[in-house]
Amino acid sequence: MNWLSNSGGPGLLPYLLVGALIFGIGVVGVLSQRSALMVLMSVEIIMNAAILTLVAFWRFVRPDQFDAQVFVIIIVTIAAVEMAAGLGLTLLVFRQRGNANVDEVKELKQ
Repeated sequence: MNWLSNSGGPGLLPYLLVGALIFGIGVVGVLSQRSALMVLMSVEIIMNAAILTLVAFWRFVRPDQFDAQVFVIIIVTIAAVEMAAGLGLTLLVFRQRGNANVDEVKELKQ
């Protein structure tokens, strides 16, 4: 099987490049944002990049097996739970502190 092209369509490489670009955007978002909500959204972008690359590898390496689809469903479920819990915690911190900056999370220990 040729990974560079699939019966005239795009091959594996463009999907991996888009996944790497999305992953890089997510990492930059996690490292540069101060708002906890934006950090959570950036983590969600990173998970979506992982899902994209997983599905791309599944499509080009083992299209006859459906293991990757099960993993994608599990990842999406975990991402939804993580986002709900993180949003709840962020709202709780915002109500108590008046802002939800990541820099001030250290003060919650005291």
